[in-house]
Amino acid sequence: MAHHEVLLLKPVEDLGAEGDQVKVRAGYARNYLLPRAIAVPLTSSNRKQIEALKKRRAEREMQELSGAQAMAGRIEKIHIAFAVKTGEGGKMFGAVTANDIHEKLVQAGLEIEKRKILLHIPVKALGQHTVKIKLHADVSVDLNFDVVSENPIVQPGS
Repeated sequence: MAHHEVLLLKPVEDLGAEGDQVKVRAGYARNYLLPRAIAVPLTSSNRKQIEALKKRRAEREMQELSGAQAMAGRIEKIHIAFAVKTGEGGKMFGAVTANDIHEKLVQAGLEIEKRKILLHIPVKALGQHTVKIKLHADVSVDLNFDVVSENPIVQPGS
């Protein structure tokens, strides 16, 4: 199988960031990376671009890190609650999912990608819970939230 060495101009998930020299299959380079101007073939003239790309990458990463730290500070100050319908004995109908948490954060004025909310199992119990939000490779924050009943809890057999 033929491989090509290319210089990435933009970050590609699971491949590299701008300024990286990567070796990819010829078809991937020819059909995806090159037509979309994500990469250029690695030649002696393109090697000179590497320093400029690495400088731009460092500036972008610093900006992303400071933005993530500012967002983490805003998230730590927020406390959200979910009022859910419950049945006999306080048993919840349904569950609180990452999508629900994302909606509450958007309502609170925070723009966070849904995939950054690391809630692996939906919450199916009343009480206080914590979810980890990974904003950046170096920045993650814990968000506390409450799940409360919107109707009075009736004990079984009462």
